[in-house]
Order: sequence, then C-alpha cells, then structure tokens
Amino acid sequence: MEKEKYQTTLKAYPFRLNDEQVTDEVNNLLAEKTYQNKNKEVYSRIYGCIDLTTLNSTDNREGVWQFTEKVNSFDGTRPDIPNVAAICVYPNFAHTVKEALTADVRIASVSAGFPSSQTFTEVKVAETALAVADGADEIDVVINLGLFLGEEYEEMCEELSEIKEACRQAPLKVILETGALKSATNIYNASILSLYSGADFLKTSTGKGYPGATPEAAYVICLAIRDYHMKTGRKAGIKVSGGVATPEDALKYYTIVKETLGEEWCNNSFFRVGASRLADALLKAIEED
Repeated sequence: MEKEKYQTTLKAYPFRLNDEQVTDEVNNLLAEKTYQNKNKEVYSRIYGCIDLTTLNSTDNREGVWQFTEKVNSFDGTRPDIPNVAAICVYPNFAHTVKEALTADVRIASVSAGFPSSQTFTEVKVAETALAVADGADEIDVVINLGLFLGEEYEEMCEELSEIKEACRQAPLKVILETGALKSATNIYNASILSLYSGADFLKTSTGKGYPGATPEAAYVICLAIRDYHMKTGRKAGIKVSGGVATPEDALKYYTIVKETLGEEWCNNSFFRVGASRLADALLKAIEED
C-alpha cells in the first residue's frame, strides 16, 4: 500500500510533453519574452537571488572566511543592488561562515552525501542535523538517482522525508541532477515526488560530473512546481545551478520562472541561482546598462 501511493501521486500529475515539445515551448518563450527583462532592475533582482557558492575539494577555513568577507564588504555599498541571498558551502564550513558573516545573508549547506548521494540514510540525516546545528539556514541535497531510475520511489521518498525532518526549520532544496535524468518526463516525475516528500525548493544540478542547468530542465521543473501548487496550494521555489556564469544565462532562467510561475516567484524566497562567477559579471552588466 505504501508503494502504491507514490505511483498514485505520479498518476495524479501526468506529463504530456515530449522532449522536442519542451524545447519548442522554451525556445518560443525565450524568443518572445527575454528582451522585456533585459534591464538594470532585473539584473539587480537576480543578483539578490544568488547563492554564492564555493564547493571545492581545496576549500579550507581561511579561504571560506575570505569568501565570506567579500560578501560582508559588499553589504550597503550599493543601495540599488541587494546583497546575495546566501553563501553556499560544504557542511563542515557552515560554522566558519556563521563566525565570519556580518551581512544579512543566509547560510546554505550541501549535505547528505553531496554530490553523489551514495551513502547510508543515517549518515545523510546525521550530516544534515550537524549542518543545521552548526549554523546552516538552508540545506541542499541530491535525490538518490539510482533509486529513482530504478523506480524504487518509496525508499527514495522516505529518505527525503527523513532528511526534511532533520532540517528542522531550515528549508530543504532538493537537487534533481537533471543532466543525469535526461528526459523531460524523468525530470517532471522526480520533481513531483520530491515536492510530495517535502522539498521547499527544486534545484537543477550539482555542477559536479553531469551536465548542468538547461532552460528545458528549468522549464519542466517550473511546470511541476506550478502543477503541484495548483493542486495543493503549496508554493515551492526553484534553484538553477551548474554553469550559470553570464547575465544572459541568468536572464533566460529568470524569464522562464516569470512566465511560467509568475512575478510572485521572482524574488529570493522562491528563485535562486547557484553560482560562483555570476555575481561579478552581473555587477559589470549593471554598470554598463
């Protein structure tokens, strides 16, 4: 009976577009609407939606401290541009960011065996709880792709639910790793099951080992968020991550979110961009606009 509820959930959200249709819809949307958003105000808004990220094997306390200081030093220097939404780090650096941070910016931590999600559920839950205890305001985790692709939905969803409980009050961003899921149908179904399991945000990619974000993947995720909201009344956010380095890239995703979900999603409560290089490029674009 438990297993059946996940299949029943997916049947309640049938996805009727094939990959080619998704590409056509995205291309048409972007061709028609992107130019309307290409302005200083939108670039400033996107800047305030950035999860400024450092997820390197070479990260250390001193480097993460200096990374945080850059965010601190930007605070209040440009009244027309909000600071980034969050600093995103590995869980063992959440405390370092908390100690160094003076700006009004959230602390996001990857967790749960990032980026592969291949470890014991107990380890994932413990790591998440430790990250929150050390100061993480938000948690980013990857779905177990092997379980999803093997249609072992019950185990995948129950694990996500346990991780969500370990987050306490911290929002849970669930990374779908869309480059591994490949098809629009897989991305949509993984989105629905993640939302059903308590995800507060759906995130495209880890940026590690698989192709990163694409407009098509973001569009499908937005459709799932929209459909889930229409049925349940619950609003979830979207985080685009993996290769988003230019203002033009970011603008495409902003446009998709705005046109698919609406203006009320176009703020850092419901829209994030995970990036390490985008912030400086956006500032330059704002100055040149």
